[in-house]
Amino acid sequence: MPLRHLYPLAAALLLTPCAFAADLTVSAAASLTNAFKDIAPLYESAYPGAKVQLNFGASGALLQQIAKGAPVDVFISADQETMDRAQAQGLLKAGSRRDVVSNTLVVIVPGSSATMPKTIADLTQPAYGRIAIGLPASVPVGRYTQGVLEAAKLWGAIAPKMIGASSVRQALDYVARAEVDAGFVYATDAALMPDRVKIALTVPTAQAIVYPVAALAAAPNPVDGARFIDFLRTPPAQTVLARYGFGKP
Repeated sequence: MPLRHLYPLAAALLLTPCAFAADLTVSAAASLTNAFKDIAPLYESAYPGAKVQLNFGASGALLQQIAKGAPVDVFISADQETMDRAQAQGLLKAGSRRDVVSNTLVVIVPGSSATMPKTIADLTQPAYGRIAIGLPASVPVGRYTQGVLEAAKLWGAIAPKMIGASSVRQALDYVARAEVDAGFVYATDAALMPDRVKIALTVPTAQAIVYPVAALAAAPNPVDGARFIDFLRTPPAQTVLARYGFGKP
């Protein structure tokens, strides 16, 4: 083919929408795993050519990745504190932060357990010798748990029984496999395994469990990032989040 005929073809390829579109990378709290795996294809269907890459983990670990330069477009943490740290480090795009969903803290026991605690004070009893708690330094559910136990003056008695989990999903897994006697997770996580874990208590927290979302200042794909954040507020996305037990922020 003569070279002059290649120029229009090359130009057409360059102008074809999404011909070389960058993936949209979303780093989200581990408790959002199932919901976001359902939301991602809905977003891709709404915006043909878009491709969502999902990265899940403890909010603190995700923040560390972002701070070290991981190419992330959107960040959703399971607490305000982690997002506050991201904002203080100048990692967020100004004006993009908003609250997206809420959750509740629960105590769960293995499905095979013959007894269940009636209060969090019962967790001090010998029957509950191993308790899965997210590591407070990096896992928001662990910080919520520590705050509740400190307020009840029980942290000193329960901390020695703590089996530290690197994410809320790991805490859930420990309980589901009966490797511990109880654990603190979100209600949405417990609901995923009704045949393997039992909810013993719903635990009020001093601070509401609200998940903020924000675009990153160094986002490689800022247009899709902003569009994805907006999409989370649409009826299709909200329906998925509600189906997995998440509440309004």
